[in-house]
Amino acid sequence: MFLPFSKGFAIGGGLIVAIGAQNAFVLSQGVRRNRPLLIALICACCDAVLILLGVTGVGNAVANSPLLTQAAIWGGVLFLAYYGCSAFHAAWRGHSMNTTDDPLQTRGALITATLAVTLLNPHVYLDTIFLLGSISTQLDGSQRPIFACGAISASFLWFFLLSYGAGLLAPLFRKKSAWRILDGCVGLIMWGFALSLLTSQIAPDVLAISAP
Repeated sequence: MFLPFSKGFAIGGGLIVAIGAQNAFVLSQGVRRNRPLLIALICACCDAVLILLGVTGVGNAVANSPLLTQAAIWGGVLFLAYYGCSAFHAAWRGHSMNTTDDPLQTRGALITATLAVTLLNPHVYLDTIFLLGSISTQLDGSQRPIFACGAISASFLWFFLLSYGAGLLAPLFRKKSAWRILDGCVGLIMWGFALSLLTSQIAPDVLAISAP
């Protein structure tokens, strides 16, 4: 039970913490204490719905098709490898973050902006529905909900920490070295799970060839 939860938590967390427009928005609003609870809830709940759609919908559809399962595995390997390369490139290049933009004042404007930065980003669907949904096919049916809970827990933990801890994090993440460390860790996580998927695909083929 702990293994699928920790796997979902690690993969989901690795995908969520990568620098992007959504995290920049959450951080910039959190620095100003601009409704941090509301922003964190919107982002985390959107992730939870999309992750459940991936694990229970796309994941099941892929699991029932050997061809789609193979495509999902190799697609996951390639995407995780690419994501890791992108994270390492970002770590080498370095980032800095400007949090001095004017905050949104009204609740309606803030909700609209948070939904837009979350749901209009194509990467959120790739990460949650397709990637996490595809990876979940490597688990037994009883383990997929636990995997989903791990990924959802990582999402809630990250957004609440980022939103409420932004006042402390903002000075730190104005430094390129902090983003380099974060992006480097994300790259290691992505490559580690790409290797795990690749091993799960190659091992059965090697065993089948070597069997008498």
